[in-house]
Amino acid sequence: MLRSLTAVFPLLALTLAAGAASVPHAAEGAARGRPVPGENFTLAEPALAMIWVAPGTFLMSSTHGAGDDTRVTFTRGYWLGQTEVTQSQWRAVMDYFPLPSRFKGSEHPVEQVGWATAMSFCARLTERERAAGRLPEGYEYSLPTEAQWEYACRAGTTGIYAGDLDAMAWYQTNSNGQTQPVAQKQPNAWGFFDMHGNVREWCADWYGAYAGGGVGDPTGVATGQFRVYRGGAWFDSAGGCRAALRGWGAGSPSDSGSGFRIALAPLRPSAQVTDQLPDSPDFRYPATMPAALGHGWVRLAQANAPRPKARGASLR
Repeated sequence: MLRSLTAVFPLLALTLAAGAASVPHAAEGAARGRPVPGENFTLAEPALAMIWVAPGTFLMSSTHGAGDDTRVTFTRGYWLGQTEVTQSQWRAVMDYFPLPSRFKGSEHPVEQVGWATAMSFCARLTERERAAGRLPEGYEYSLPTEAQWEYACRAGTTGIYAGDLDAMAWYQTNSNGQTQPVAQKQPNAWGFFDMHGNVREWCADWYGAYAGGGVGDPTGVATGQFRVYRGGAWFDSAGGCRAALRGWGAGSPSDSGSGFRIALAPLRPSAQVTDQLPDSPDFRYPATMPAALGHGWVRLAQANAPRPKARGASLR
């Protein structure tokens, strides 16, 4: 159950405040060369601002009264993209791969991206930056873990959203029926744009139950059938953009509401990608899941809300 962190963990507010205070302005930090822990930096090509997220602690739980409240502690910091990956940034890295977006625009987020393709973007960027000598020791570009994503989304807050949703998010009531250019709305307290709405964002994790209790640097369950995505999209209701909302999908090429942002994070165990990726023409859905299902997401909007498919998810 979501509750006041300061009441449950008296020193936790100090930890969160310290994390927020340590995040420099996006224009500061190592603009060129190897990223320096504790400083923001901007990739030269593609031009992509990365914000440092300091170690700290916060509380995750998936459902009301589920008993899965999990105190997450990060012992090492990481960087996260200030914005969702845009179509111009996609072209700069994936020049051989067609642009998979319904709504075109260089500063619009790339969408209709499967989990494996998003990971391919990260792998290609890691290879490029390592070859150029710009990759910090023990770090790689990847999708953020679910915990890393929510910690950055909340930015020290404990409510349903990280601030005023209308001021921060493109969603069902204000998106004009499509994605919008990134970084047009108000950022959260740590400088991240569009953590709520615009496009849902793939995370590295398999979908599974939270551990409960206290965990350090979690990477999710060891294996699974579905991948997690977070944040809500341009066609989601306000409820579909909650900071705690957990969506799940097969990882296959997705609808116009699914994109991603990158993390530069400590190396972690293999993401366990199989030989037949969901993006591959040879991929077949598991027998336990009809191919027509495709993705899981919560149906929180009214019956007339624009939805590509039926969804299923959990939230607090």
